[in-house]
Amino acid sequence: MIQLERLNGDSFYLNALLIEQIQSHPDTTITLTNGKKIVVKTEEAVVVEKIKQFYQEIGIIGIDNK
Repeated sequence: MIQLERLNGDSFYLNALLIEQIQSHPDTTITLTNGKKIVVKTEEAVVVEKIKQFYQEIGIIGIDNK
């Protein structure tokens, strides 16, 4: 799960495995696998980084040792 911030400032946790796509126009819009869209205050690049960290934590992707 990743922690994100809604436009009104409230934070919530989202299961990153349900994310299908992320777009910025200009607000960050996350589309889930069920078609539901969530608009968040968190910037797109930050969301992507949180997803990568979550995937590393649960072992879906390896740790980059650069």
